[in-house]
Amino acid sequence: MTYLILGLAVFLGVHSVRMFAAAWRERQISRLGRSRWRAIYALLSLIGFGLIVWGFGLARETPVQLWGPPPGMRHLAALLNLLAFVLLAGAYVPGNQIKARVQHPMVLGVTLWALGHLLANGNVAHVVLFGSFLLWAVADFAAARRRDRLGLAVPSEPTQNGATGIAVAIGVASWMALTLWLHGLLIGVRPLG
Repeated sequence: MTYLILGLAVFLGVHSVRMFAAAWRERQISRLGRSRWRAIYALLSLIGFGLIVWGFGLARETPVQLWGPPPGMRHLAALLNLLAFVLLAGAYVPGNQIKARVQHPMVLGVTLWALGHLLANGNVAHVVLFGSFLLWAVADFAAARRRDRLGLAVPSEPTQNGATGIAVAIGVASWMALTLWLHGLLIGVRPLG
């Protein structure tokens, strides 16, 4: 569990700098340059992610069950994850209505992803992993909405015909690939049985 917690601290810590130390972040970008800042950010994120994967794998070897989720939670989690994938695609496909309306679809996608996994899993490792991501996503969304109200947000791009359909198609296709094939291959669990 130590590696999982360390990985979460590094990964979520790096992703929280803008929330809790925006002025320090801007000073570092000015001092180091945007490219060097991004390289350090990416390296620390990869280290944190690697520790999360390793630590979660180790924690799953000796699971400590807190509760047994009802059978229907697996299907609810699949639905929440489908919506999460559409939101994640909406964060990166330029000019789509999802991003224009939601404004922070990536963070909302992470929220639904974490919530779905918490509902479908009741052991300590899952609670630590997905609970941490859920708390981070809620805090990040609140911080992003504060920046929006203060006028510090990046202005949204104009919407384009077909962009929303492309975002939905990418999200659904990605969800299907992960749910029907990759999750079982990489995680060892088939979400729909």
